[in-house]
Amino acid sequence: MSDHALSGRIYNVLFLCTGNTARSILAESILRKDGGGKFHAFSAGSQPKGSINPFAVKVLESFQYPSDGLRSKSWQEFATPDAPVMDFVFTVCDNAAGESCPVWPGQPMTAHWGIEDPAAVTGPDFEKEAAFVAALRYLKNRINIFTSLPLGSIDRMSLGARLREIGQAEGTTSSRPGVA
Repeated sequence: MSDHALSGRIYNVLFLCTGNTARSILAESILRKDGGGKFHAFSAGSQPKGSINPFAVKVLESFQYPSDGLRSKSWQEFATPDAPVMDFVFTVCDNAAGESCPVWPGQPMTAHWGIEDPAAVTGPDFEKEAAFVAALRYLKNRINIFTSLPLGSIDRMSLGARLREIGQAEGTTSSRPGVA
């Protein structure tokens, strides 16, 4: 019997980025579909742009991930008393990781899962789309590792270490030479 079947617990997960137009949106959609009913996925930005990058929507739909209900929004929406209490908060861009985050109710587990910004790619559309496909692949790999963790039976310290390890998986921005 799975950990989820024993506990029935549904975990709230928030993915943060600066603009909330690409990486955090991809992650929200991936977890929404691949989370097996064990997670409620959310995304937000410190400085949301108010719209989703069209390549994010195109790539999500081409890989059969949901794009309905996705929107670019401020992380302040999740710092209010009536917001869902987060169990996990993951930053997926280096800028958001370095910013002063709101105080999250409930003391969620946090980790940095930085990857390159596909929205920063310039050039022909096929190069932009390829960058979004790569970002989706890196996030999907990390999310699949995360969703396979025995969340209900692992202690906080071990879980924190595992979450940080996931952030060092292929595609991380912090493993680049010269980046601390």
